[in-house]
Amino acid sequence: MATREGNGALVIDMKTDKIGYVMGRAGPHVQLRPPGGGREWDADPDAIRQATDTEVLRARVTEMNRAERLG
Repeated sequence: MATREGNGALVIDMKTDKIGYVMGRAGPHVQLRPPGGGREWDADPDAIRQATDTEVLRARVTEMNRAERLG
């Protein structure tokens, strides 16, 4: 399912079943970063979809928990 989500959009990489923020593009790939930070990965733009409301909420909780742990 091709998507044209812009930078900052929260999407699901259906090949890896991971959630990430769109950070940009590198060649034919979309670069995603996990909620709360971490290493970016390249995803196939045809294999990402917009995150559901539930998935967005889960990601925001992950970010808040990480921020709390880091102080």
